[in-house]
Amino acid sequence: MVPDPRAIRLAAAVTPADAEQRLAVFCPGPLLTVTIERFDDGDDSIHLHAGGQGVWVARMAKELGALPVVCAPLGGEAGAVVEDLLRGEGIALRRVDRAGASAAYVHDRRGGHRVQLAEQGASRLDRHEVDELVNVALSHGVECGTAVITGTADRRVLPSVTFEQLVADLRAMGVNTVADLSGPQLDAAVAGGIDTVKVSDVELSADGRVTGESTDDVIAAAERLRAAGAGTVVVSRQQRPVVAVGPAGIWEAEVVPLTVVDHRGAGDSMTAAIAVSIGRGAPIVEALRLGVAAGSLNVTRHGLATGPRDAIESLSRAVEVRRLG
Repeated sequence: MVPDPRAIRLAAAVTPADAEQRLAVFCPGPLLTVTIERFDDGDDSIHLHAGGQGVWVARMAKELGALPVVCAPLGGEAGAVVEDLLRGEGIALRRVDRAGASAAYVHDRRGGHRVQLAEQGASRLDRHEVDELVNVALSHGVECGTAVITGTADRRVLPSVTFEQLVADLRAMGVNTVADLSGPQLDAAVAGGIDTVKVSDVELSADGRVTGESTDDVIAAAERLRAAGAGTVVVSRQQRPVVAVGPAGIWEAEVVPLTVVDHRGAGDSMTAAIAVSIGRGAPIVEALRLGVAAGSLNVTRHGLATGPRDAIESLSRAVEVRRLG
């Protein structure tokens, strides 16, 4: 009998928290972020960062001790700056050249909240660029053993079926797959048999997957995703308890009530921490603790998907997780 590559991969995944761990990140929507803030003395302060969902996930994963490899299409002036910024952060990048420009935005926070001044959307990837991006993500996913699949704000950048094909091929090669998606991209990843998916209740509502706000409503929506092909479904609910539904049962994790400075990036921080935990072979309870702690701490900071590892791990010990049903 031919051994199941997934069983072999999962058996080998149980490693100490401080062991070297690699993580492939499928990042079809990288972008350059420019943020204007103001010092107390009235002078302006301009910050340039590499951004986009996949980049934010990779940044938090690196903070938690993993070695992420970002697989992303880059082009134009914004793409060149993003590449330099990622390398400056020490985040490994596997670049796929694109003919069009990468996305970028300029936000003004001098008034205490974000005001968008300008936005440059990403061009659509052609079929050769999509093929190259998928091949790169597949090869690095196999090498790393765990892959995080992130999406794009603009659904036109690449076909949704790409997510189904990538997830299915990664799973066939024994790779642990984690996704943070919504809409048609989520449907595609679920159809591909995604192992773990993180989604917010806001996204579930926007997609028409849930009509109520109760825990039972969220559980029912998660069960429908599982019936469609997902393994474990984790639903973040802003300040309400996170719900996880999967083969290990139904769990609820209390969010740590910290002062919110900027909620953006909290979900990506949670996804990164869950993926890192899963890659280390941790049970869902421990993955939830670390994920909730990373997301909770992120809202207290101005940077997206940031926060010191020691503070996150300390905070995780205060996260209450209980089994439902």
